Amino acid sequence: MSPQKDLAQTAAALLGARCSRVEPLHGGDLSEVLLLHLGDGRKVVAKSGPSPEAEARMLAELARARAPVPEVLAVCYRALVLGHVAGSGGLGAEGWGDLGQALRQVHDCKAAGNGWPEPYAFASLVIDNTPEPTWPAFWAKRRLLAHSQQLPPALAARLCNLAVELPEHLPGQATSLLHGDLWAGNILARNGRLAALIDPASYYGDGEVDIAMLHLFSTPGPAFAEGYGPLPSGATTRRAIYQLWPAIVHARLFGAGYNGLIDRLLTATGH
Repeated sequence: MSPQKDLAQTAAALLGARCSRVEPLHGGDLSEVLLLHLGDGRKVVAKSGPSPEAEARMLAELARARAPVPEVLAVCYRALVLGHVAGSGGLGAEGWGDLGQALRQVHDCKAAGNGWPEPYAFASLVIDNTPEPTWPAFWAKRRLLAHSQQLPPALAARLCNLAVELPEHLPGQATSLLHGDLWAGNILARNGRLAALIDPASYYGDGEVDIAMLHLFSTPGPAFAEGYGPLPSGATTRRAIYQLWPAIVHARLFGAGYNGLIDRLLTATGH
């Protein structure tokens, strides 16, 4: 049985429904994503992934923070079934404002410390979310240095040098809920307005992590900053430090072509 057919059958069985048609959805680089047309007329989304049950818990936490996320309809260790959120096109000016406001609500949701109760993964790349006593220690050990040994030695050495200095640049503790993988492909828009945030890799830390990643591959409209509100002093300096994590992930998943991005970001940090 093909992976798509297996996922569709598993998802339909979780709902006690019959699947009449299956459409692959864009965005399945790291997991299978299908739009299922059910016999009762409903449309739902079925996802595989490294841990559907972990993703369901992340979506529940984002929903608790009043973020616009798809409804979790059913889940098991093999499949996550979500309510279908129709999307088309990108964010307009008002939509960027929507995103800023939604992200502020997410980051206003706090925990006792950093990290997340369980690990996660991007495809085969394991993400260790074990909490650390301080936020600089978490960012050094769980992010910048976690996969440094698989990078060219010169880049790894520069990352190590930066990691030692993180207490001088990052807040001592940061406990905001994060989306964790905030780029344009994980933002659904409809008629230019924000429809939903999807595919989280959530944990607790500095909200600037989400903003840094958003700026790495996109240029948010001015309404985003207005909707989110002012950033703490030094945010521009910290941005390259936080952008290094998605750059490292891309290098590990998609190849050495991203090593140049890591080099440029390290240079921006003074390393």
